[in-house]
Amino acid sequence: MSGGTEAFPDLGSHCQHPDCHQLDFLPFKCAGCHDVFCLDHRSYKSHDCPKSDHNSRKVIVCEVCSTSIETTGHDGEESQKVLLERHSKSGNCDPRKKKKPRCPVTRCKQILTFSNCSTCKTCHLKVCLKHRFPADHECNKQARAAVAVAVNEGAWNGKFLAAFASRNGKDCGKSERGSKSPPSTPSVGAF
Repeated sequence: MSGGTEAFPDLGSHCQHPDCHQLDFLPFKCAGCHDVFCLDHRSYKSHDCPKSDHNSRKVIVCEVCSTSIETTGHDGEESQKVLLERHSKSGNCDPRKKKKPRCPVTRCKQILTFSNCSTCKTCHLKVCLKHRFPADHECNKQARAAVAVAVNEGAWNGKFLAAFASRNGKDCGKSERGSKSPPSTPSVGAF
């Protein structure tokens, strides 16, 4: 079947799906079977492409060390076994890698991942988010005491506490030195 019209015979192609044969001026060529299809039949699933896995990738997970090994879609069950055997003989298969890091707090069984892990600033211990505060895990008491001494010696803390105590319920943003008017409530304007 040739495509096109009487004036332009080389323009477009007919869909090669057995039930369609629609003339399409912007046909799609399948990367697997190299046939030409219309918009409705261009996907592998819609035209039941026999070579749909020509470009696919699969991942095999080693049961010993939980390492993922990437394969192509052309590999069968036998070649996957060969890849696993090659991986185990390579020396990279270490059973100690399989153990996932867990929160070191007593009786906490939380597995630490990138999204639920926190590092303590005083003892530099990686713990789960539930135990991220020094009081929640057995933080190094000497390191905690050193941080407390540094905070107490810091002038900024004393200045902050003095300013906070001098507020006496006054509005923080208003200067009350020269005026004796009561603090006004903030107004809310609609925009």
